[in-house]
Amino acid sequence: MLVDWQGELREASRSGDYGRVIELSRKGQRLTQLQLGEALGLSQSAVSRMEKRGSTGAYDMVLLSRAAAHLNLPAGLLGLADSTAGTEPVERRGFLGGVAAVAASPVLAVLSGPADTGQAAALRLSTTAYRRLDGSTPSRDLADAVRGHIQLIQRLSTNGGGRTRLAAVGSEAASLAGWLAWDMGDHGSARSWYGQAIKAARAAGDPLLTAYQTGSLAQFEAHAGNAAQALSLARQARRFLGPERPAVADAWLASVEALAHAADGDQRRADRALTHSRAIAATLGREEAPPWPWVFVFDESKVTATRVTCGARLGLPEWVLTGDTEALATGHAKQRALLVLDIAAGHLAAGRIEAAFALASKAVDTGLEYRSGRIVERARTVRRSFTSQSPPGVVREFDERLHSVYL
Repeated sequence: MLVDWQGELREASRSGDYGRVIELSRKGQRLTQLQLGEALGLSQSAVSRMEKRGSTGAYDMVLLSRAAAHLNLPAGLLGLADSTAGTEPVERRGFLGGVAAVAASPVLAVLSGPADTGQAAALRLSTTAYRRLDGSTPSRDLADAVRGHIQLIQRLSTNGGGRTRLAAVGSEAASLAGWLAWDMGDHGSARSWYGQAIKAARAAGDPLLTAYQTGSLAQFEAHAGNAAQALSLARQARRFLGPERPAVADAWLASVEALAHAADGDQRRADRALTHSRAIAATLGREEAPPWPWVFVFDESKVTATRVTCGARLGLPEWVLTGDTEALATGHAKQRALLVLDIAAGHLAAGRIEAAFALASKAVDTGLEYRSGRIVERARTVRRSFTSQSPPGVVREFDERLHSVYL
């Protein structure tokens, strides 16, 4: 029985209550907790505790993957995702759901299943664990561990077999290192890591993974203001995919291109890219998991969030402040803070100084809590866009806060 993504099951998955997903699926298949426990190597009481863990509890990803396989669940319902790709025997891979990603950036994850065992599976589980920690831990506290993780992958790749699979694993880990460096404000290291992720993906012989990593670097360059390079990388990503590229990849890359055009100050082309992205996103069904590695929900709300970011870069409050913009600020705290700063930029462009700096101050609080150089630098960019010989008190207070920041 393949459980769909509707109703209570889907809502439980969205909230991260994976125990409830397992419970609903188990009951739908008329299994007792004892029967499921025997299949998973758990006691009946352990299954009961897992099912009642809720959306705030910690889950063992190995057990989640076993449950997905036994209950025939789409892995994405349990925060995992699967696929088949590459030229080697089928290898199950995946990405964490990117629903939380404000700018539609997918993030890598793992499914360790019957067809993905041994070193590659174990290493992917570690990458997934670090990805999960990124939402609640300063990147600076994760960076050393992730670099050590990458060194282990490299040693195993050099000394052992399965180099193609390990190259794909290394690509995923390098992409994570790039993401962490970006959050720390270390753009040089971020570029280096993303470059290594692309190189490893090509060594793995996987065009989908190569296109994803190239698109991720394009997204980074767009946010960094390097429009020409971002557009060139986006075109490369499309070439890797070829004419039969998945619709979700087309929609995501169009949103990346919109960011690049906004960085270039080109409102017309940014609007055209957003329109293209939205048109494709509207056709994507939520019930069907997109092909790996774009295993995340990309819908019109993601395009709207990207439009907010583009509007902030272009100084267009009508793009930023239309609709319930605060409702778009989903995801973990660092991601919310970045979008809140875009919303603050929109208020500032509209002349709403008090509202702009009130929002920006809240985002800075998050940046300091997580020691995020990216958030703090974005806050400084918002501040630089406001010029006045006699700034009001809320701006002076904001200045005093930023002047004391050393990350």
